[in-house]
Amino acid sequence: MAETDNPDTSMVPPSPRAARFGEGGEGKPARRERGLSGPRKSAFGRLAQFLRDVRAEMNRVSWPSVTEVKNTTIITLVAVVFFAIYLFLVDRVWAFLLVQLNHLLNWMTGV
Repeated sequence: MAETDNPDTSMVPPSPRAARFGEGGEGKPARRERGLSGPRKSAFGRLAQFLRDVRAEMNRVSWPSVTEVKNTTIITLVAVVFFAIYLFLVDRVWAFLLVQLNHLLNWMTGV
């Protein structure tokens, strides 16, 4: 008996298939079926739904206050300046040590 012949399941759309990684023959990805939720909306309908969803999500966002933004900006700038100076000094020390090592090796080899 076919699935469509059974009156109990004829109104229930099939659930989407959840394929596992690597499932499918010859390394091909498994076919995933779309849920049958009625006719597909037009491009403008999908765009309108997307924009409604974006607006609803933006209303749920917790926005920082002006004071919080100023404080985190100042902390970020201080950290950037500190690490820039630190890395500059480390670079200068390594450059000095390498030049001195080069002079020592030239003196030892007599070049």
